[in-house]
Parts: sequence; structure tokens; C-alpha cells
Amino acid sequence: MKTADPELMRAINRFTILDTIRRHGPISRIEISERSELSTTTVSAITASLLDDGLILTRHEGDLRDAAVRGRPRVMLELNPDAARVVGAKIASNRMTFVVTNFKGEVRSALTLDLRVDRQPIAVIADLIEDGVRRCVVDAGLSLEEIDSVCIGLPGVIEHRTGRVLTSPVFRDTEVNFAAEMTERLRTATIVESDAHAVTLAHHWFGKARDLNDVVLVSLERTLGLGVLHGGQLFRGAGGLNHNLGDLVVGISSEGPVRLSSKAGESAILGVHPAAGRFAEAIQLGRGMQHAQGLIEADDNALVSAAVSAGEAVGIALANIVTLFAPPRIIVVGSSLALGKPFLESMSTAYAVAIPPSLKNVAELVFDHSVEEIWAQGAAVVALCELYESPWGTTGPAQGL
Repeated sequence: MKTADPELMRAINRFTILDTIRRHGPISRIEISERSELSTTTVSAITASLLDDGLILTRHEGDLRDAAVRGRPRVMLELNPDAARVVGAKIASNRMTFVVTNFKGEVRSALTLDLRVDRQPIAVIADLIEDGVRRCVVDAGLSLEEIDSVCIGLPGVIEHRTGRVLTSPVFRDTEVNFAAEMTERLRTATIVESDAHAVTLAHHWFGKARDLNDVVLVSLERTLGLGVLHGGQLFRGAGGLNHNLGDLVVGISSEGPVRLSSKAGESAILGVHPAAGRFAEAIQLGRGMQHAQGLIEADDNALVSAAVSAGEAVGIALANIVTLFAPPRIIVVGSSLALGKPFLESMSTAYAVAIPPSLKNVAELVFDHSVEEIWAQGAAVVALCELYESPWGTTGPAQGL
């Protein structure tokens, strides 16, 4: 009979306890045991280690000098916000957003740079990201040496375990070991993650999935992303691969597979309107969807038709996702929501038609117009999750574990 790897179990239990304290602290050891379903012995041993490492703090409730209080003061535990600091970044084709957060994920500084970075050489993109990280860290009153980890969120297909970017609309190259590139430049452990995964965790920690451990997020931007959270953990594929929802096959034509991106991707939607004048400039600046919204409100027939077609395709995809995972909630985010009523109504109608009757009332659809900062904050959460699992000591988290 096989037994679980002891260090893996310790990492899982460390994460569970730290996350429970983050979500519910100040909290007693007994309450941690009840909420986490870990034994009091395990909770006591791990919290003692966390106190030694300075990751959590004690708070005493009650005072023996107060005659109205009987017994010993209750010892409550809470995260030490200054135990670690991380940087999260959201890199889009025309914009970079950075945040510095403390150990609780609270933002201490934020920076947005409107720069067109797509299709630049990797070295140029790395230079721009390095400058953004350093500026945001300085804005937080820190130096890079005081940062424990950096996470860069990118659109595309990313192998989380190795930090390789297999494909991304931001890069003109494929198979880029971007984590190694940025770790060398910043001299700080750097993680590369799917931006859809990052914003999924952001919603789990701070947004519309705080009350859930199981949720699905669909991001509709230049790429179509998917985040699946189960038991409070991201589901990743082989090698830590993320899901590229745009590659989902929705039909077969004489030319081959018809993928969701060809129906609902940003390029497919905007491509129906002549790219000239202000519209072309808006697309180049990464504001094509916002400009398209105005044209749709002015009854541009081509864009209205494209928005309806895209909404229908997404609605069917959402119904298929519910059929596969039956999540209690699906959160839809991204720039495509700017297409407005024709897109949202056709999406909802197609979803209602396609969902199996037995699952009709299982999943709640939630639409969220998330600002760029929450995507970057989600990248910071990715870094924090790995720190929460890492063994710590007097020199900080062990690297590479």
C-alpha cells in the first residue's frame, strides 16, 4: 500500500493552516482544527513552527485582571503581514500592471504602464517588466532584496512547473523559459503563470469566490482563458499547464476544426469591422473592445452580429463547462464584456438552451468587470500560495521546493 509523501502532506497542511488563519483570523487553534478538519496535534505542531518563523502572531483576548473575565485569556492567531512581500504582474499586449503585496495579499503599491509590448523581442519585454517591477517595489518603500518572490501573469499556454511560455500573444517566440530569464534579471525567485489562473485566485481570496472552494472562471480577452478551482486549489494539467479555452473545438468545417477563438476571440469579433481611423488606433492601443461598444450602441450591424455570434458560442461553452464540472458558480471576466447587451443576452440565451435540464439550477453565472489591478494582485496570490506551502527557517522560504 502506497503512503503519501510526508513533505507533500506537511506542505498541504501548512498551506491549509495559513490560509485558514488568513481567511478567519484572529482565530484560535481549536477553531483552526474545526475549520481545517486537521487534528489538534497537527495544528499545534504546525502553528508552533509558524510562530517560530514569524509567519503568524499571537493576540490575547481577555485579561485576568478583569474580574468580569474568568479563566485564562484566549490565545488567538493571525498572519504577520510583514512576514513576506511579493510582486504580482499582469502583462497584456498593450499594458503592464504591477502590485507589491504583503503576506496577507494586501496591496502596498500599484503601478500601471500603458506600453505596447506585444511582438517585441524577448529581451525588450524582459527589460520593460524588470523596470516595472523595480519601480513598483521602490514605490512601496522597499528594495528588491526585500522581495521574497515575483509572479508574472501572462495570456497564453504556460507550463507552471518550469516557467516555460509555450505560446502567448505577447511573445513572437514560442517555448520561452521566461521564469529563468526573469529570475536571472531580478535575482529573485520568479514564477510565470497564466493570467486566467491568477485572476481566479484573486477572486477566491478577495472577490466573487471568497465564499467558495470550488469555482470556474472564464476570461474573455485577447485569448480565452479558463481557471478551475477545486477544494481551494487550482487544477492544472500535465507539467502545470493551464487551460486555453480558445482551443476548444466547437465544430468541424471543410478546412478543419472550428475553435472557440475563431468565434469568440477578440480578433474574430473586431475583425468584422474595417480597421481604419479611430477604430484602428483603438485596437492598436488595446482599447478595441471599448471602441466596439460605442459602435454597437450606434447599431453597427457587423459588430452587433459578431457580438451575438460570439455570445452564443461562449454560452454553449459555458454550458459544456457546467456539464463537465458542475461548479456552483462561473465567473466571467474580461474585455469582451464591454460588448454589452447583444453579447450578454445571446450568451445567456444560448447557455439556457444548452444546459442539461438536470444541471439547470446548479451553477450561478456572475459577470465581473475586473480592473487590471486585481489580475496583478492575483499573480501576487500565486506567489503567496507557494510561500504558504514552503518550509521556512531563519533564512526564509526554501527555494525550489
